[in-house]
Amino acid sequence: MKVEEGKYSVAEIVDWFNKRDLTVNTEYQRGGGLWPPSAKSYFIDTILKDFPFPKIYFHERLERDTRRPRREIVDGQQRITTIVDYINGRFALGKNAVGHEGKKFSDLSLEEQDSIYTYTISVDVIRNADRSEILQMFRRMNAYTLPLNHAEKRQSDFFGEFKDWVNTFLDRSGSIFVDWGILTSRQIVRLADAELIADLALAIDEGIVSTSPLKLNNIYKRNDTNFPERELMTQQLTEAFDCVIGEFSFLQKTFMTKSHVFHSLICALIHNKFGMKGVSNIIYMEPIGSFYTNREAAMNNLIRLAAAHEEKDSAEFNEYVQAASEGGNRATQRAIRIKWLCSALRAESH
Repeated sequence: MKVEEGKYSVAEIVDWFNKRDLTVNTEYQRGGGLWPPSAKSYFIDTILKDFPFPKIYFHERLERDTRRPRREIVDGQQRITTIVDYINGRFALGKNAVGHEGKKFSDLSLEEQDSIYTYTISVDVIRNADRSEILQMFRRMNAYTLPLNHAEKRQSDFFGEFKDWVNTFLDRSGSIFVDWGILTSRQIVRLADAELIADLALAIDEGIVSTSPLKLNNIYKRNDTNFPERELMTQQLTEAFDCVIGEFSFLQKTFMTKSHVFHSLICALIHNKFGMKGVSNIIYMEPIGSFYTNREAAMNNLIRLAAAHEEKDSAEFNEYVQAASEGGNRATQRAIRIKWLCSALRAESH
């Protein structure tokens, strides 16, 4: 058995596929048509923006009667068929392909078409191997990978509208998580940023609740085929994130940007301006139609809360500090943090 790394252009791979020199081996691959339109669009947008995607695996063998190499897709069927279908005009790009919404391949400029054809795909080509050896190879590879966490499992199990929305939102606003020290690079590699956005969506949908893997799985599941609140959540989260980035940059890498506190800050901003389901009855504060009342006063209040959290100040801010120091995803502590943060943004005192 021999495995060799190859680099092939999209043009080469599409030509092989159309000539049946490259086929799908159904013993290894699930049936086609599993990706919804949003997933296909996002994948093509990945190529248009020249981002890489994980390598594909081919099994190559020589046909004795024709003396021609025949290649089977061992891993990567959805990616290859999506590329072929797009080039053959079978679907148009969606809203998540910013700048190319509604465009089929023929609608792209010649330069953009060329960029797809010349895009290079990394392929591991397996030669001199039978089926049992290929299966053993993948089994051995998987033996040395970390078990998937809950966020990674969700990203691998769901391909629909909610996952697409999470990815699209992170493309636009996700840099704040590293830039501001909210999450580490390693946490983001393991999709902690996707989990945080899903958790915020859960808060907009249900109010102040404790988070669990089951609840996050359910919000992906019920919005997989159709996501009716997409525009509402996009508006509220985008405006809240833009407010933090534009108005409160002084909070960078303070205790206000601990991930669980940042979650509560975004919730407080959204409740102040838009209102969140059931929150008024929990913290006894109605929405005020704006994120804050006075920027300078809000800034000073937020700095004081962050400093109290860092210094474990048990005097004036004891209730907030205790809630910020424990129970990151529990409803009781979230309610206390959101109450204090709403008050801070409104320049109120306790």
